[in-house]
Amino acid sequence: MATGLLEVQLVNAKGLRGTDFLGKIDPYVIVKYKNQERESSVARGQGGNPVWNEKLTFKVEYPGQGEEYKLILKIMDKDTFSADDLLGHATIYVKDLLELGVENGTAELHPQKYSIVQSDQCYNGEIQVGVTFTLKVENGNREEEEYGGWKESCF
Repeated sequence: MATGLLEVQLVNAKGLRGTDFLGKIDPYVIVKYKNQERESSVARGQGGNPVWNEKLTFKVEYPGQGEEYKLILKIMDKDTFSADDLLGHATIYVKDLLELGVENGTAELHPQKYSIVQSDQCYNGEIQVGVTFTLKVENGNREEEEYGGWKESCF
């Protein structure tokens, strides 16, 4: 089993529509991979076209437990006096990316647009996201690493 880091680059979103009476939204994103969850910052005052330019990192195993290799992005609206509203979600399947990364040491999905879908299956804008997987190289000979170059010493 290979382990590595999955880095999700949240770039921006366009065309988000809020559910609030006044229509003002402060969007943020909750990204979930299996049992891990990360949250972006809130794009306050940016409305339906927020820019995050943030990276969220997940530790992954391939092949791992479960068959579902996907990132679920929940786009939320931060509310002050009530529960946050779900604006929609997007799903990115990463099985092929992980497979390629295990083979080559790294693999990347350049930032691209994904449709944001509301719970009633209606379109609610798009989110631009990039994903990178980097294989963590296991060093089988840890003693040499811990003692740092003892073979090259003059003793």
